[in-house]
Amino acid sequence: MHCGRPLKKAEEEYCHDCRDASSDIRQGRGLWMHREPVAGALYRFKYRNKRSWGKVFAGELAEHYGRQIRAWKIDEIIPVPLHPSRRRIRGFNQAEILAGELSNICGIPIRTDVLFRIKKTVPQKELGKGERAENLKGAFGVSRNWNPGKNVLLVDDIYTTGATVERAAKVLKIAGAQNVYFLTVSIGQGI
Repeated sequence: MHCGRPLKKAEEEYCHDCRDASSDIRQGRGLWMHREPVAGALYRFKYRNKRSWGKVFAGELAEHYGRQIRAWKIDEIIPVPLHPSRRRIRGFNQAEILAGELSNICGIPIRTDVLFRIKKTVPQKELGKGERAENLKGAFGVSRNWNPGKNVLLVDDIYTTGATVERAAKVLKIAGAQNVYFLTVSIGQGI
């Protein structure tokens, strides 16, 4: 199991996307499938200013994956960043809220000064699978001052095709992270 997406057959080791692509992610998990009522709840969390729901989602992540987080030996938690213009419009970064709450619960430091969105991109939800990876080329940068932990945990709200966490993981690995893991509240079935 790589991304945590449900498999069609019990004897399969990887989903279609993970089987057919190389990855900079060591392993990851999505808490729930991205369908109702989860999809609607995440929409309200993200676009209807339900910031307090981040504590609930992070609590569920910790309850379900706390043992996994300890097994991964995570040194620091890094939220997937928003471009500054998008953050100004929304007023917050939902991934940062999730990562902060998870940090409080698990006692693992959150790092919001490491990974940055340096290119304004089209929202991923508007794109197909191939377009998503292309859209994110050059989108992330890493602080030159970062002294990477051996094992880092990327946190985001939704994993659809994995393009966002893959691109973020790639730049973190280039910057020196040995292992990049991820957790998301929901995971899609692929596009």
